[in-house]
Amino acid sequence: MKKAITRIYVWELPVRFYHWVNAACIVALSITGYLIGKPIAIQSGAEASFSYWFGWIRFIHFIAAFLFFFNFIMRTYWGFVGNKYSRWTNFIPTTKEKFNEILTVLKVDILQLFNKKIDAIGHNALAGLTYFATALAFALQALTGFGLYADQSSSLFPKLFHWIVPMLGGDFGARQLHHILMWFFIIFGMIHVYLVFYHDYVEKQGITSSMIGGWKFMEKDKE
Repeated sequence: MKKAITRIYVWELPVRFYHWVNAACIVALSITGYLIGKPIAIQSGAEASFSYWFGWIRFIHFIAAFLFFFNFIMRTYWGFVGNKYSRWTNFIPTTKEKFNEILTVLKVDILQLFNKKIDAIGHNALAGLTYFATALAFALQALTGFGLYADQSSSLFPKLFHWIVPMLGGDFGARQLHHILMWFFIIFGMIHVYLVFYHDYVEKQGITSSMIGGWKFMEKDKE
């Protein structure tokens, strides 16, 4: 028996733009951040001007950091003015139904107790809560990053964050937290990609393509 399917426009252009720019920034920041933390010793007999590779690593890290920060500010704003699927109210569980959905998703995604479609048009309750926690981690990563950069920069903007490092007990504490958060994002990214493809296969609602075109495919009675 064929089911009636309808298209629902879920992810608006600003949300999709944020998603892909954020993903690119995290990749660039993780690679360059790891190299900054553990620089590779490269010796060459070439001119010194051709050996400025670490300078480029730092430059890419700083550019990606600024892009990451202002992209995050844009998404924060869109969480208040966007459609019902992108608003912050959908990311924090406040009802019994949302908490029950979190338990169901844990049983399906994590414990693999049974195979069941999670019929959420936007983010399911667990995903929404996870993304909200990740947004807090994004903010903390940006604060520690600019705090560490403040003493090295003569620009006004980084100087606004000079209070971060003393609040965390000094340079060592800030760097450790910044480094730990990097690994958090790497692990989160791997789990995120796995679950996207998993739900795309199980639910067949166009989850992957929805972050490109914005549309998801649902049974008509689910709209």
